[in-house]
Amino acid sequence: MIRLDGVTKRYPGQEGAAVERIDMDIREGEIVIFVGPSGCGKTTLMRMINRLIEPTSGRIFIQGEDVTRGNPDQLRRRIGYVIQQIGLFPHMTIGENIATVPRMLGWDKARISNRIDELLELVGLDARIFRSRYPKQLSGGQRQRVVVARALAVDPPVMLMDEPFGAIDPITRDRLQNEFLRLQQEIGKTIVFVTHDIDEAIKMGDRIAILREGATIAQYDTPEHILSAPADDFVADFVGAGASLKRLNLSRVRDVELTDWPTVVVSADRAEVLSVLRRSDKGSVLILDGQNRPVRWATARDIDRDDIPLEEAGLEPEAVVEPQSTLQDVLNLMLNSSHGAALVVDGEGAYLGAVDFATVANAVQAMRREANKELKAAADELGEAERATPA
Repeated sequence: MIRLDGVTKRYPGQEGAAVERIDMDIREGEIVIFVGPSGCGKTTLMRMINRLIEPTSGRIFIQGEDVTRGNPDQLRRRIGYVIQQIGLFPHMTIGENIATVPRMLGWDKARISNRIDELLELVGLDARIFRSRYPKQLSGGQRQRVVVARALAVDPPVMLMDEPFGAIDPITRDRLQNEFLRLQQEIGKTIVFVTHDIDEAIKMGDRIAILREGATIAQYDTPEHILSAPADDFVADFVGAGASLKRLNLSRVRDVELTDWPTVVVSADRAEVLSVLRRSDKGSVLILDGQNRPVRWATARDIDRDDIPLEEAGLEPEAVVEPQSTLQDVLNLMLNSSHGAALVVDGEGAYLGAVDFATVANAVQAMRREANKELKAAADELGEAERATPA
């Protein structure tokens, strides 16, 4: 989808290059992360793709077209752009913000209106409520969703995202990351994503380009290979300690086998609830409502209390996740959970299963075995190639 061929940026009066001869292929439908220390050129490199910054030399191809030779304004209308500072027009409603580029392209009013509603629904905002509001009436997380919707307005094949979640509190940031990954499963865009956070890069990226000081690529590879086989000491230091824990960002709840937990419906009588609990090896039972949504955790002591209705017994579920959540997200929630397990629900909030500490530990061991297997296969292939090369 995108090919960078010797892309370089030099500024007058500066001794070194801001970006030095970058060669890179970015495949259709993948998220590629540019990550590295401050001043390494990652944002400059990304902005050259839509020519917000003009390259000094080299060429950039999108879908086979050399875009360094065309009209930059027309190019930008074909590329979605999301920035950390959000960048919504404060004097425009949410609907008007989303309609900015479609209006420039001459879409008719009906088509624009339908597209606004479609995109707000896609990013989880009720169009009836939000399309007529102004940015100042929204939370930071809601505004960031609108920015994503605006970037998708004309269904661009490529999106550029410059630290899109960097200015948001950690809890909202995790939620938006998960929602965006869910959204990407539906839209399948080619995305270039800049971050300074290696954990975010591992969580979000199909491939990661780690840039070193001096604006060159230290390693461009999958998150799995970067964690298992860093190219050099710089990459190893940048990734940091705790590779096993970082691998948890590579596995999602949907990828693991969920744990069965004893469940009862809220209408069950107490004798039945106690019977279910005693037949299990767990210390608590999960109470579900009529739509199969988790309501309470209850222990035998909670169930024995006749003075409290069953729907009020015990504790509310604290750790609730969806299938697209990473195991790192799950582990963080579980560590603060009173029951040492996270409940997995679908988009409607219906219970699907649970993840406990044993599930997480098994996933880490499986990922480590798989990584070692891949490294051994790569080493064997390299050895065969060397033996086949004439002396």
